[in-house]
Amino acid sequence: MKIPNHVAIILDGNGRWAKSKGMPRNYGHIQGAKNLEVIIEEAHNIGIRYLTVYAFSTENWSRPKEEVDALMKLLRNYMKTCLKTASKNRMSVRVIGDKSALDEDIQKRIEELERATKDYEGIHLQIAINYGGRDEIKRSVQKIAKKVADGILKVEDISEKLISNELDTCQIPDPDLLIRTCNELRISNFLLWQLAYAELYFTEVAWPDFTKDELKKALEAYHTRKRKFGAIEEE
Repeated sequence: MKIPNHVAIILDGNGRWAKSKGMPRNYGHIQGAKNLEVIIEEAHNIGIRYLTVYAFSTENWSRPKEEVDALMKLLRNYMKTCLKTASKNRMSVRVIGDKSALDEDIQKRIEELERATKDYEGIHLQIAINYGGRDEIKRSVQKIAKKVADGILKVEDISEKLISNELDTCQIPDPDLLIRTCNELRISNFLLWQLAYAELYFTEVAWPDFTKDELKKALEAYHTRKRKFGAIEEE
């Protein structure tokens, strides 16, 4: 089976899943975090080299304060768990998004995690936190504009490659496959630049119920696609 090099996942449906079971939304987020560990390991075993997950968007700050606080607490705990998992599986971890808006202790834990795992050669995990595709492109344009203003770059030097190199995902290949759970049929401001040629897969299954078998279904669907770039089929 043809295995995508890079899979991106929008982890959707934690709150709705919890509500359907008569539980608070935060319970769904906790179970969703546990499930992420399962899927990371399975992705690694299957041979996926890069996995990028949408954990907290720039828009998620508008949720009730109680839920945001619980998500930040969960994030703090996950950083500890992720460090242990990364060490065990030689997993390289990188956080994308505007980290400056996060509490100082979370920023420190992210920095420690990235530094400790940067040379690992297992699966490469990117976690999108306080991330928005439009915000990422805006920040990229601002950095390029400053270089032009400072005389480091000329306007005619600006290329797609240059823009890509200023994004949070620089040096990471673009996703081949995007998976979104819980039957939402949109990309919700996720990796707007990088998803230009990705295959899209949507499932009704909520993220906490997205099992190893569900991942395999997504990969089987990807395998059947005839990918085209400029009307030329991928060999």
